[in-house]
This record gives sequence, structure tokens and C-alpha cells, in this order.
Amino acid sequence: MRINHAGEVCAQALYLGQAAVTRDPRLQRHLVEAAEEEADHLAWCARRLQELGERPSLLNPVWYAGSFAIGAAAGLMGDRVSLGFIVETERQVESHLGDHLQRLPAPDRRSRAVVHAMQADEARHGADARAAGAANLPSPVPPLMAAAAAVMKVLAYRL
Repeated sequence: MRINHAGEVCAQALYLGQAAVTRDPRLQRHLVEAAEEEADHLAWCARRLQELGERPSLLNPVWYAGSFAIGAAAGLMGDRVSLGFIVETERQVESHLGDHLQRLPAPDRRSRAVVHAMQADEARHGADARAAGAANLPSPVPPLMAAAAAVMKVLAYRL
């Protein structure tokens, strides 16, 4: 659950970084609304971590700052690229959450409910971005994103 919490810190910052640089007021509102949903996910994960007697990642300030910068950089490449970044991010997050659901013990219904709800929201965010005109990202970008996420998962789990 600590990894999911760190991921929600990142997601919120990514959306806010993108919102900070878009020139389209409608897209900016959409990005801020998505960040607010990610804040809800963050609260769910924080509550579940507390219930489990665990703590969030000590690196959350680093995750937030780095993700905000990445979101702003994606946004500066234009709205279609920014939307494409959302599509790929949410695709990877949705996959991670699906893997997590398979590994969670069946009796842990509370964690499963949180992860399932987050997964549905992430899928919707990606679909909304695609419908809004997302560009496909060039081939080296998705694997680089996956590699960065893998590092974040390892570090967030341990720290």
C-alpha cells in the first residue's frame, strides 16, 4: 500500500504540473479535477496505511517535486503530448494496480476495495485523455516511464 500511496503522490503532482503550463482553460480544469481525484486516492491509501500500522514513503517530497517537474515538462511539449503522457501513465498505473489486486490476499477486502476503486478511476482518466486528442508517445518514452516507475516502486517500498 506504501507504493500505491507514493504513486498517488506522483499522480497528483503530474496532473498539477501539467495544469500549471497548459494554455487551454478547459484542459486545465480537467487536469485540476483529475488531481483532486488523485488526492482522494491519496487519502484512501493514507487511511489504509494507518489501519495496517504502516507509514508512507519517506521520499514522498522527492516523488512530488520530481513528478511535478515531469508533468510540467510534458505539458510544455503541447496539450496533445501532455494528454498522451496521461494515457501512458494511467495505462501503466492500471496495470500495476491489476497486478497488486492479484497479489493481495482475498481476505484483505479493505485494501482490495481501495485498489479496485483507484483502478477504475485511472482507467477513466486514461480514456478521457485519449478522447480529448492524446498523441501517441514515441517508442522510447513508455519504456523509460516504466523503468522510472520500477525504481520508484523499489525505493518507496523500502523507504
